[in-house]
Amino acid sequence: MTDRAALAKVFLNGTDWAGIEPVSLAGDASNRRYDRLTRGGESVVLMDAPPEKGEDVRPFVRIAKFLADCDLSAPRILAQDLQHGFLLLEDLGDDLFARVARAQPSLEHELYTAATDVLVQLHRHKPPELEPYSPEFMTEMAALAWEWYQRGIMGQANPDAFSQAFLPLLQAHASDQSVLIQRDYHAENLLWLPERLGAARVGLLDFQDARTGHPAYDLVSLLKDARRDVSPHLEQQIIAYYVEKTGSNQAEFEASYQVLGVQRNLRILGVFARLSMMYNKPSYVDLIPRVWGHLQDGLRHPALASVAPLVQKLPAPTPENLQKLKDQAGCAPRL
Repeated sequence: MTDRAALAKVFLNGTDWAGIEPVSLAGDASNRRYDRLTRGGESVVLMDAPPEKGEDVRPFVRIAKFLADCDLSAPRILAQDLQHGFLLLEDLGDDLFARVARAQPSLEHELYTAATDVLVQLHRHKPPELEPYSPEFMTEMAALAWEWYQRGIMGQANPDAFSQAFLPLLQAHASDQSVLIQRDYHAENLLWLPERLGAARVGLLDFQDARTGHPAYDLVSLLKDARRDVSPHLEQQIIAYYVEKTGSNQAEFEASYQVLGVQRNLRILGVFARLSMMYNKPSYVDLIPRVWGHLQDGLRHPALASVAPLVQKLPAPTPENLQKLKDQAGCAPRL
């Protein structure tokens, strides 16, 4: 038995779920892992977030409470060990939006409308005190595309010209930090709970890295999804739906949306390359072509005219270039 397994057993022995054998669930890009415990017709989920690997469950606990106070469906926390990084959570099931949309394509519009209702409702509430997703920080995150993606393919990185041009764009179009942004708000992190009402029909999973940011950010995350295709028609329908529900200025919102989309997808290019090169997770490289497509779409918007030529200097994700990232899987030193 590993040290973590022994600690988990001690934690569970202090709950109503002592003696129940955990069954592993899919993990994510972090060092967290998840197990399901089942007894009769009931089940719960154990989150194992090792502090020694940089994980901290306290932000999850804090944001889960805030989301619940907004009448949204974050999992209820049934027991916690903050010191050792264990949470026992309400089990919201397995009906991820991505799975439901694949099995029942006719539900796709309803799913994405419900996910947008979550954002409309969330954005009516003043966020708790959080680190801001500021233009300066977003510029730094976008530069990961050069520091990892470009470096992994070309052996060099030179983001300075891009950063100098991109920061003023973010300051002009994305300086609003008035709402809580979950940051990974997409179909693999949302659960369909059709027995609930309104925005509560959407189960929320991945929000521990929340910051304050622009209202368009999570909508970009939802619609420019690295893991599944969202049609341009549906994308435009959902943007229009959000604008109508919130009374936003459509032209200004769409400019912010596209600028944030470019920022987010540049960051993801860098993160996916880093996950392969540093953490030996080359499967993320296979997602890069879709991310690149989102990036090219965003660069067509007039608001991005000043940075588009700089971004286009990044190497395209050809099969040869993607293979270079995979060939270096696990070879980069962990910083």
